Amino acid sequence: MKVLVPVKRVIDYNVKVRVKADGSGVDLANVKMAMNPFDEIAVEEAIRLKEAGIATEVVAVSCGAANCQETLRTAMALGADRAILVEADVELQPLAVAKLLKALVEKEAPQLVILGKQAIDDDANQTGQMLAALLGWPQATFASKVVVADGRATVTREIDGGLETLELPLPAVITTDLRLNEPRYATLPNIMKAKKKPLDNVKPADLGVDVAPRLTTLKVVEPPRRQAGVKVADVAELVAKLKNEAKVI
Repeated sequence: MKVLVPVKRVIDYNVKVRVKADGSGVDLANVKMAMNPFDEIAVEEAIRLKEAGIATEVVAVSCGAANCQETLRTAMALGADRAILVEADVELQPLAVAKLLKALVEKEAPQLVILGKQAIDDDANQTGQMLAALLGWPQATFASKVVVADGRATVTREIDGGLETLELPLPAVITTDLRLNEPRYATLPNIMKAKKKPLDNVKPADLGVDVAPRLTTLKVVEPPRRQAGVKVADVAELVAKLKNEAKVI
């Protein structure tokens, strides 16, 4: 079974995001970049399927600028067998990425696509669902447990009321949630080995996909600063402040 794992290059989650002075977007100059944390979980789950003898090949995919190769090398250092970069200089929105992934799925013929439920930069939470719709495949989102056996995937997913268990025929699309697993660290020997693993480079035109943006960002602004809180001595003072100052009761 072949598993396709899309990964995205984003600003490292430890970095404070800065908005450009002209409000045109986020400042990426001299900013540390890393693999999207939810995609790390997807890579880990795919590797565990291979280690269990269920998957035979793990293929990492990224769509974006040339420096996304760094993210793909990280995925291969973690255990992916090879990688594909769809190089594009324009802003890639979720629908464009889903179309690119659909074209790659039709070319690579994987039995499972597993990816993070969302990216921490745009928080769109759309690509996995769009990909499943374009392919006409069953999908399970926000997975906290995945079991693959006998051509089917049993997925436990997190919902507002608790947990829901779905059984899907393969091929299928699964998006990962935080509690699915704990990603491993890439060891130095594996980082060195990853440099020799194959990484193919294609263009959107090679896949016959139009990636022109459908949405325009008008302005990006930082959230308003919150006022500092105050400590109160007792419940009576709290109620008085809520009533007289905040005027919420």
